[in-house]
Amino acid sequence: MEDINLHFTGDFNAIALANNLLAALIDNHIFHGNSLGIDSRRIQWKRVVDMNDRALRHITNGLGGPGNGYPREDGFDIVVASEVMAIFCLATSLDDLKERLSNIVVAYTRDLKPIFAKDLNAHGAMTVLLKDALAPNLVQTLENNPAFVHGGPFANIAHGCNSVIATQAALKLADYVVTEAGFGADLGAEKFIDIKCRKSGLRPSAAVIVVTVRAMKYHGNAELSELTKENLVALEKGLVNLERHVENITKVYQIPCVVSINQFLSDTPAEIDLIKKRMESLGVKVVIASHWAHGGKGAKDLAEEVIKLCDTPSQMQFVYDESDSLWDKINHIAKKVYRASEVTADSKIRAQIQDLQEKGYGNYPVCVAKTQSSFSTDAKLRGAPNNHVINIREVRLAAGAQFIVMVCGDIMTMPGLPKIPSADKIDLIDGKVVGLF
Repeated sequence: MEDINLHFTGDFNAIALANNLLAALIDNHIFHGNSLGIDSRRIQWKRVVDMNDRALRHITNGLGGPGNGYPREDGFDIVVASEVMAIFCLATSLDDLKERLSNIVVAYTRDLKPIFAKDLNAHGAMTVLLKDALAPNLVQTLENNPAFVHGGPFANIAHGCNSVIATQAALKLADYVVTEAGFGADLGAEKFIDIKCRKSGLRPSAAVIVVTVRAMKYHGNAELSELTKENLVALEKGLVNLERHVENITKVYQIPCVVSINQFLSDTPAEIDLIKKRMESLGVKVVIASHWAHGGKGAKDLAEEVIKLCDTPSQMQFVYDESDSLWDKINHIAKKVYRASEVTADSKIRAQIQDLQEKGYGNYPVCVAKTQSSFSTDAKLRGAPNNHVINIREVRLAAGAQFIVMVCGDIMTMPGLPKIPSADKIDLIDGKVVGLF
C-alpha cells in the first residue's frame, strides 16, 4: 500500500519531468535569442511539483543577472493538474501521446500567434521520458485480484480518470471492469462521461455510487466531531446530497446505478434503514459493502447487483453536444449537474472564451475545476444547493489534451498544506512505513 501511495513505479515523476523539461526549454529558447518571438508576458506553461506548496503558486524566476535568463513572473501547479497528466491518461498509443504533446500551446507572441511544444521540438524528448510510464501498472489486491493503477488527474482540478490505455487493457482481460471516477457524480462522473467516454468511445453499463453514513450526516450539518454518533435528523436532511448524485446518474447521464454504503462500525441499523427507504423511492437499490473489513466476501452482494445492472439495457447520455458552444457547454454542466441558476464571468474571461471559440476550439469538452465538497463552488455549502451562481475565474486551453479548463470559485491548481499536514503522522518504524492512513 505504501509503495502505491508514495512513489509507486514513477509515473508521476515521469510526468513531472516531461512537464518541467518543456518549461526549461521555453526559458532556454528565450535566453538563446528567442527566434520564435515568444512574449515572456504571455507564457502559458507552468512548472509542476508533486507536493502541496502554496508558496510556489506565484513566483519570479530568472533572477541573478544575465547568466540566469530573463526575469519573468511564473508559477507552479501540482503534478496532477499538468496537461501532461491529462494527455498521458487520454492517449491511446505512443504515437498518439507524441502527437498530443506536440500540440500543447505553451505561449503566445506579441501579435498573439500561438507557440506549440512542437515549435520548440520538445515533444520527442517528452515522449521518451514518458514511454515506459505509459505502460499500465498491474498490481494485485490482498486476495490476488488484478488491478491497474495508472495515472492520477484529480477530479476537482483535472478530468479525474485513470488512463484510457489501462481501461482498454482491463476490458481485454476480464468480463467485468470497474473503474473509478473520483469526487462524485458532479465532477468525476461528468468528466468521465463528457471527456473520457466521448474521446475513447467507452460506454459504462452501470454505475456504483459509494456513500458513507457519516458523509450524509455531514451534509445534514452535523459537526465533524459528532459524525460517529447516531443522528437520524442530520442524516435525513443530508440525504438530499445522495439523491442529487443518484438523479445525475440516472436522469442526466441515464445510467442504471446502485448505492453502496461503505460500512463503518459506527453505522447503526436505523441509519442504514433510513438510507434504504429514501433510495427505494427513487427505484435504486442499496447494498452494504464491508470489503474494508471482510475483503471480497464483504463486496459479494454489491458485485451481484452490479452484474444484474450490467444486463439492464441502457443508453448513456452526454450532458452536452460536441457542437454546442463553449459557453453553452459550461451552462449545461452548471444547470443540469450542479443545479445552478446561472454562470457568470467578467468581460475578460468572456472574451477569452469567445476567442477560443472563434479559433476553432469550440468543439472541445469543458473540464471544470471546482471544489469537491459541494455541488456549488462554495465548499461550505452542504446538502444539495439550488439556484447558486457558478463564477468562472480563469480559462485555460489544453490543446494537447483537447479540452478547455474553466477554473471556478476559489479552487487552486496548487493546493496548500493544512495546519496539521499528513506528514506529521508518517514515519518509518522498525523498517515499516506507518501513518499513511
